[in-house]
Amino acid sequence: MRISRISKAVAVGAAAALALSACAANTGSSTTSASGSGSASASQSAATGGEVRVVEVNGFSSFNPNSAKGNVDINSKIAYTTQSGFNYIDNNFNVVKNDKFGTYEKVSDDPLTIKYTINEGVKWSDGKQIDANDLMLTWAITSGYFDDATLDEEGAVSKGTQYFQYAGSTEGLNNTKVPEIGADGRSITLTYDQPYADWEIAISTPLSPAHVVAEKAGMKVEDLTKLFQTLPKGDAAKPAAVNAQLKKAADFWNTGFDTTTLPKDKSLYLSSGPFIVDSIEAEKSMTLKRNPDYNWGPMPQVDSIVVRYIGDAQAQVAALKNGEVDIIAPQASADTLEQLTALGDAVKVDTFDQLSYDHLDLNFNGPFKDANVREAFMKTVPRQQIVDSIIKKLKPEAKPLDSQLFVPANAAYEESVKNNGSSAYSAVDVEGAKKLLNGATPTVRIMYNKDNPNRVDAYTLIAKSATEAGFKVVDGGLAGNAWGSALGGGTYDATIFGWISSGIGVSGVPQIFGSGSSSNFNKFSSPEADKLIADLIKTTDKAEQDKLQVQIDKLIWDSKYGLPLFQSVGVDAYSSNIDGVKPMPNQTGVWWNFWEWSVKG
Repeated sequence: MRISRISKAVAVGAAAALALSACAANTGSSTTSASGSGSASASQSAATGGEVRVVEVNGFSSFNPNSAKGNVDINSKIAYTTQSGFNYIDNNFNVVKNDKFGTYEKVSDDPLTIKYTINEGVKWSDGKQIDANDLMLTWAITSGYFDDATLDEEGAVSKGTQYFQYAGSTEGLNNTKVPEIGADGRSITLTYDQPYADWEIAISTPLSPAHVVAEKAGMKVEDLTKLFQTLPKGDAAKPAAVNAQLKKAADFWNTGFDTTTLPKDKSLYLSSGPFIVDSIEAEKSMTLKRNPDYNWGPMPQVDSIVVRYIGDAQAQVAALKNGEVDIIAPQASADTLEQLTALGDAVKVDTFDQLSYDHLDLNFNGPFKDANVREAFMKTVPRQQIVDSIIKKLKPEAKPLDSQLFVPANAAYEESVKNNGSSAYSAVDVEGAKKLLNGATPTVRIMYNKDNPNRVDAYTLIAKSATEAGFKVVDGGLAGNAWGSALGGGTYDATIFGWISSGIGVSGVPQIFGSGSSSNFNKFSSPEADKLIADLIKTTDKAEQDKLQVQIDKLIWDSKYGLPLFQSVGVDAYSSNIDGVKPMPNQTGVWWNFWEWSVKG
């Protein structure tokens, strides 16, 4: 399988394990019909019935997975079930159009021009038609069109304004003109100033309800859209005074949808998809119910989905064994796989390489502002020992990951590894680290998710080895959802976490490694890399994309950015009483075809 690079990457980790007694054990509802499929029409929309109970490692924290703070895997999965869009990605990494929601068509190649139209009758769960106002808001968010901020070397805004804190890259849509709104009020036409490699998935992120954002900013939705149409493009060389109305709307979008409980204000969790969030028990579970109005996409076959948050893999296996849950995707380990296999025919198990990798990132400030100190720390990281401890028993042929931009299944992986300088860190070199430190004993605070056993193991091994070279390592592990909100906050010097990608597109490269990006948590900045990234996003030829990424990969390693540790192994396990579950290596995981899930009679 050839896997392309990231479109939008999502941070992954683990939340605290909840007690198995916290939720009542039941065996799910019985089915009332055996018909239905993922391609069912609206006339076949009756549920086959039943309830599927799914375990997620993280606790839910936001109804806005596109914000820098809300960009955690669980939030994206909930949005996937409750929001509709123009397309989705299947488990063969094909972009599948959803013409029942709306259409997009390439009007012109030169200049690149795309028209988006939302079908009449497609609406938010409050009855409001989804229209051009929602598309305009999405464009404003994902383009960064109005930003005129200059960032200092710490990544903070030194002058100008950054409005929407979008987690993805704004590189592509930033090179568009203000969209033209169609006479039907449900369409916009986007014209690009230059080619864009990922144009087909540019407006595939969950839409935000413009009428809600406008209301919370004290405006009418028409006035918010007019603001987008009339404000000039931001220019960092000539920053303008802050537009108070836009700032108020952006500030609400950035944090206003964040919550761990079900808001009393229903406008904060509107659905445009198959399911609506019905209830939340903070840090424990969430229940989704079918959206009775939905008929503009694949039709689900069950009436409800219960999501339980269980971080501990053994607790997940126990819950599956006891019939308390139906689907789990635990942190992979040999012990976990052995326990699942022992359950016999009652459980089906899939294992596969995920489009996820664990990594150690070093901040480009504090003790690691000095490149020699970063290099010294990298020399102490026992990557092979980490792989042996965490992955080897599950995948005997596993090796440390030696690229920041490719995984071994990529055609360009071997070429990049030969040239990027990763070989300098293939083995621990404590003496080399001591020489670089030259007697210094820097204090380094490492942040990680202490409820994730793999991250605990990695931290323990790294801390022990770094201490031998003279570093004073401080345990900055955080529990629950705290690690996600702490990313980029300046409260640590190094962090261990994971990225997981969609498997298509190249926009994840500027998202993580572009100067000033909201997801560039360690403040890496390279003018040379930025130039190559700018070329990358307008390059449509796959071979040329690989050549550019090979060069970018080397620059990242040359900068002493940190280290990739290993590509994750995915494990899905589900009750034999559930049909339709199919493995997916990307960030959507088993959720990618949730509409095909069904409960056997």
